[in-house]
Amino acid sequence: MRFHRTLYGQVLIATVLGIALGHFFPSAGASMKPLGDAFIKLVRMIIAPVVFCTVVVGIAGVGDVKAVGKAGILTLLYFEIVSTVALVIGLIVVNVVKPGAGMNVDPATLDAGAVAQYVTAGRGQSVTDFLVGIIPTSAADAFAKSDILQVLCFSVIFGLALNATGAAGKPVFDFIERLSHVFFGIVSIIMKTAPIGAFGAMAATIGSFGVGTLAQLIKLIVTFYVTSALFVFAVLGPIAWWNGVGIWRLIVYFKEELFVAFGTSSSEAAMPQVMVKLERLGVERSIVGLVIPAGYSFNMDGSAIYQAMAVVFIAQATNTPLTITDQLVILAILSLTSKGVAGVAGAALVVLAGTLSAAGRVPVAGVVLVLGIHRFMGQAMAVTNTIGNSVATIVIGRRCAQVDEGKLRGELNG
Repeated sequence: MRFHRTLYGQVLIATVLGIALGHFFPSAGASMKPLGDAFIKLVRMIIAPVVFCTVVVGIAGVGDVKAVGKAGILTLLYFEIVSTVALVIGLIVVNVVKPGAGMNVDPATLDAGAVAQYVTAGRGQSVTDFLVGIIPTSAADAFAKSDILQVLCFSVIFGLALNATGAAGKPVFDFIERLSHVFFGIVSIIMKTAPIGAFGAMAATIGSFGVGTLAQLIKLIVTFYVTSALFVFAVLGPIAWWNGVGIWRLIVYFKEELFVAFGTSSSEAAMPQVMVKLERLGVERSIVGLVIPAGYSFNMDGSAIYQAMAVVFIAQATNTPLTITDQLVILAILSLTSKGVAGVAGAALVVLAGTLSAAGRVPVAGVVLVLGIHRFMGQAMAVTNTIGNSVATIVIGRRCAQVDEGKLRGELNG
């Protein structure tokens, strides 16, 4: 198929056109923002139904429910280990490179009001509040808010109950399975608009912030992009290889979804299609339905690297000294605050503001230093998150013997 007829080719072309429009005609570029927002809303509209159908059919169709419990435990354990490694790598690199050193920013000159919404959203949620918050007030409320963790909670319970009903629940199972085909058909329709969304998002980003914003903080941006690549190939690569998958082959297989994630700066935008392709790779639906939705709250590897680097960068830029103990405390706080905010607008900024508030060492107003480049950083975050969750799904699937090895090799080699 010709390059311009493929989805990734169209997204790439649209991204380049968006950059050009935003650079040469800033006001026109900024006005394209509704196109990117509309595409993200279309994707979010379908995520909750797709997760529900995938999880319910996956769990209800599994004969041994204990296998689901094993997968859940392995998933949480894997997420905690890998996301912590991402945080540590981010801290090590930012301390070695020191992208914020020499900026000498006076915290008193920073506009705290510009980040007030993120500070407010990042406050006041304890571990208990987070765990209780996973349980929806009602099923309708979870779907209305498109809260992925709450939808996942309800879907798992519904799937287990449907599994327990046996033959009596067969008509319901068949209906939901057929319904899932309709929802995935909607996903295919929505993905055809991805180039428009990528064009609008990129044009608005460049038009609003300008290339000058990149130039001012280029050292941090380059450091973050290189660190994300290092994490993908030096951490996720060996993990994938150990589970019989070449990381580069996996990246090529998901190239369309990665271009969508990059162009829109949202890993969520690629989520439904990633789920489709993972099933095509031979991963059982029960694993895909469990790991991918949970991963968008518990396994945001790119976001973890960004948050660790951003905290220390702000400290360096404002000449705020951080001891090893201070950074270990920040690491511990990030391991908690980085969970469960995927559905919040500006999630990474919310986590960053909440972490600085909890740590009490670095001025929270320093978030304004990365506000202008957040969208550019978000592109690498989205790509890294998407790769990380794809690898996680295959790993958990193989550990639970829920992967068709023949299909996996055939799809990746084909």
